[in-house]
Parts: sequence; C-alpha cells; structure tokens
Amino acid sequence: ATNGNIEEAFDWLREKGIAKAAKKADRIAAEGLSAFVIDGNKAALVEVNSETDFVAKNAEFQELVNNVAKTIVTNEPADLDSALKIELDGKDLATAIAEKSGKIGEKLSFRRHELVEKNDNEVFGSYLHMGGKIGALVVLADTSIEVAKDVAMHVAAMAPVCATRSDVPADMVDHESKVIKEQVMNEGKPADIAEKMVTGRLNKFYKEICLEEQEFIKDSSVNVGTFVKNNGGSIVSMIRYAVGEGIEKKEE
Repeated sequence: ATNGNIEEAFDWLREKGIAKAAKKADRIAAEGLSAFVIDGNKAALVEVNSETDFVAKNAEFQELVNNVAKTIVTNEPADLDSALKIELDGKDLATAIAEKSGKIGEKLSFRRHELVEKNDNEVFGSYLHMGGKIGALVVLADTSIEVAKDVAMHVAAMAPVCATRSDVPADMVDHESKVIKEQVMNEGKPADIAEKMVTGRLNKFYKEICLEEQEFIKDSSVNVGTFVKNNGGSIVSMIRYAVGEGIEKKEE
C-alpha cells in the first residue's frame, strides 16, 4: 500500500487501526454474535467474537457479522483460512476485521462458519436466540418452512449434539458406554441384568443428545422426529452455535 516506504507504512497501519488490533491479539474474545444468511439453496452460519457483550450490541459490529455471513455464502470458502482471504469492500476479510477491531477498540475475531446446501425438495429452518447469542440452522425434507423454523427454535433451546443416532461420533458413544458400564458394575448387578441396564441407559443418553429423539419443546407428547414426520417431512441436518462455547473466559 505504501510502495515499500517503511515510515509511511507505520502511519498506514495506525490509520487503519491494524496496529491497535495487533496489540489486542492475546486478549480473550468470548462474547460476540452468530448470524446466518440464506441464499436460495445455500445458507451460512457464522460466529464472530468480541471481548464484551457491550460491543456485541454495537450496530457497526452487527453489520460486520452480517457482512461476514454474506461473504461466506457468496464465496463458499473451504475453511477459515480461505475465508479470511476473501475480498470484502476492497480488502481481504482478515484486514477488514482488523480495521474494525482498531476502530471499535476491542479484539474481534472470526471464529468459525458452516456452509450448508440443500436440495429443491428441502427447506431451511433458522433461528437466532438472545439476539444472536445462539444460532441454529436445520435442513428438513418434504415439509414447510414453518415446521423447519419450529425445529430450529427447538435446537436453539434444547442444544442437541447431533440430528440422529447415526450422527453421534463413535468416540462419544464409546466413552458413554464405558462410564455406564462402570456405574452398573459398581452397583453390583448380575451380568445379564447389567447388560440390559447399559442398553437402557445408553438409549436415555441418545434421547438427551439426538434431535430426532428429544421431546419436542412445543409438544412434549411427541419427539422431534415424530413431529416432523407428522408434518410429512424428515430431518436432514442441524447446526447449533452458542457464542463463546469452549473458549475459556476471563473471570473478573
């Protein structure tokens, strides 16, 4: 930008706020927002973090988050590194975020994104809870957008880990089975009864973490899978972002 002039480069960095952003790099940004954009048969869910909830309510920050989501759905990057190199308003996304960080005065970071494509017989359901603190995006087949939105609302509220049993990672099932077996053995049950108890408790585990098997939040007489089926559809996929989950937050 300054044709190799080091002195001008210092000024350029200061003016753009990037120098300020670099100083904030080691701070913890665990607040922020999630946002989604739906464009025909494509949709994107993103999470952009800030240091404080105060900044998350800033209109400029909210605009940035929405622009990030639009950029992702338009360009379809394969991963986060590719996403940060996409052009936004004449500069790459990483620079745009750094400049906004310098202007707002907090560390901002683009943490993650998910791109989803659907078929023509499928619908997206989306829901933001608490103004974007939780974002949910689901794909259902052969049913209405209204049904899909209800399911997305359920996902936001009840935090399922996976859509169906077959989606649960094998290591998670192995770990849970091991814990349950230890519990049953410690209870001193005979081997044949212990095996049945393990199966029963594992089924309960699935009902807690699988969207399809959870009691539907708007009608506890049916599970989510039955609710969708009663409306002619089936569950294809789900994503849920809770802002800051997994980030070790600073304690005052």
